[in-house]
Amino acid sequence: MLFDPLLYSFVFLGLFSPGPNVIMLTASGARFGFQRTLPHLFGVVLGVGVIAGVTALGVGALVLANPALGLVLQVLAAAWILWMAWGYFNATRRPTTDAQDVGNPMTLWQGALFQWINPKVWAVAFAASAGYGAGLAPAWEAARLGLSFSSVNLGVCLFWASAGALLTGLLQSPARWRIFMRLMAGLLALSAVLVFR
Repeated sequence: MLFDPLLYSFVFLGLFSPGPNVIMLTASGARFGFQRTLPHLFGVVLGVGVIAGVTALGVGALVLANPALGLVLQVLAAAWILWMAWGYFNATRRPTTDAQDVGNPMTLWQGALFQWINPKVWAVAFAASAGYGAGLAPAWEAARLGLSFSSVNLGVCLFWASAGALLTGLLQSPARWRIFMRLMAGLLALSAVLVFR
């Protein structure tokens, strides 16, 4: 079945729940606004679709079969996530009336490449590939899974980036801004710990 409602429901639940992408897109929406977050958002959508597709082609099985490669990916993922959490913890705004953030949002390619070490995306893709296969030829199965992940994730990403952008009005005071960014940093750091479970 090309359109499997159970697959789409599973993907939605897997990607909508908090994880590195949700936290980073919400924080980016709050820090930089919705429009400046769009390249990051589209990078996430692209990268998640590619990961789901290559998982269906058997790359996921290769990673699972090679514990050393899996450990390297876990360490890289945790290090990158902790580095980003440190950046969020120390994020500051320019002392101007428009309260712009000092940093820059992720680019399309940074958002896409991050998915290669995002443990949550791999876990959801592994589970979807194993549990919701349609018995198609590998290339068609990869396209089917990649399209389902990208299309569902587009809506998920739009929601979280918009939610972050809507928070901007509540974060005008330096104290609120600092609390929000440190909360996002803490949640992101926690997701790094979960890489090794």
